[in-house]
Amino acid sequence: MAKEEVQNDKLRLRIKSYDHRLIDNSCKQIIDTLKRLDAVIVGPIPLPTEFKKYTVNRSTFVHKESREQFEMRIHKRLIDILNPLPKLIESLRDLNLPAGVDIEIKMV
Repeated sequence: MAKEEVQNDKLRLRIKSYDHRLIDNSCKQIIDTLKRLDAVIVGPIPLPTEFKKYTVNRSTFVHKESREQFEMRIHKRLIDILNPLPKLIESLRDLNLPAGVDIEIKMV
C-alpha cells in the first residue's frame, strides 16, 4: 500500500480595522480574489471586538468630576486558506486594500 502524503499547510489572514463596514468589504474583496484562484477557504471568522476606553478631564485644572469618556473599537476577522499556492500568496500581496485596514499574513 502506498501512503499518500497530505500537505497540511495553512495560510492565516488576520484582518483588523476600526470600521466594521470597511473590514467586511475588505473580507469580501479578499474572498472574491481567492475564489477566482480556486483556493479552499475557511472563514471569515469574526473574532471578539477589542474595546479601548479612555477617560479624559474636560477642564485642565478644576472640576475633577467633569470627565469625558471615549472608546476605540477594533474589529477583527480571521480567514484560513488551506494548501496555498505561491501564485495565490503573490496575488494577496498585490491586493489593493483601503487605508484603514491592517492585514497580517502568516503560515501556520
